Amino acid sequence: MLAPERRNRIMQVLHEQKQLLVKEVSLELGVSEGTLRNDLKILEEDGLLERIHGGAVLPKPHTPEYTFQSRSLVNQEEKKQIGRTAAQLVKNGQCIILDASSTSLELARNLINHEYLTVVTNGLATAQELTRNPRISVIVIGGVLRPGSSSLEGLLGKGLLGQIHADVFFTSAHGFTPSAGLADFSIYEAELKKMMVANVSKVVALLDHSKLNRRSIASFAETSQIDTIVTDPGADREFLDGLEGIDVMIAD
Repeated sequence: MLAPERRNRIMQVLHEQKQLLVKEVSLELGVSEGTLRNDLKILEEDGLLERIHGGAVLPKPHTPEYTFQSRSLVNQEEKKQIGRTAAQLVKNGQCIILDASSTSLELARNLINHEYLTVVTNGLATAQELTRNPRISVIVIGGVLRPGSSSLEGLLGKGLLGQIHADVFFTSAHGFTPSAGLADFSIYEAELKKMMVANVSKVVALLDHSKLNRRSIASFAETSQIDTIVTDPGADREFLDGLEGIDVMIAD
């Protein structure tokens, strides 16, 4: 089992059982306790779990890093820039999908003058923002509302997504690397985003500079599936220049 698969299984165990013991999981995965502890260290550095004596637990759900309101305040100006620039990619009459990220919410705020759009989203705040424009039809994907979140997660919207073939999927991520693609810290949200990616003609990643070259646990889009990245002027130009097959837009 490769390291990304192993760490994905670690997070699955944590979400299912709320805690894990190094001895038990090392036996299940067939790796040494030292290897597993190294995995836990990396996941803790990424803010995905908290190590305790003999194992690990999930972070407290109401810590600032995990609430939508606090995440929306991180790099807020950059996200506003990205939202304004990404709105230029939206054409009247399209069907688009917006994820529940705070950056997609900034994009939604810039769609007030667009007409005859159909927007599919799992973001409650995004859906409420879009209702300000009566010329936009809003479809909300059902799911489970996480504490401290503005997103509906889970696979309850799978049937609906299977019937929708959208023009563009606008999404952010917890991190992006060329090897792992777009990834999130929530396995359940990542699974939903995989289905969104599978049902669109174009994927646009809205990534402020802090998301670039950053790891996360659950990949939902390979680099080859990304058509465009919209980022801010603080992005590492050398990193961006190394990306092949992806259009890059720098927000202004």
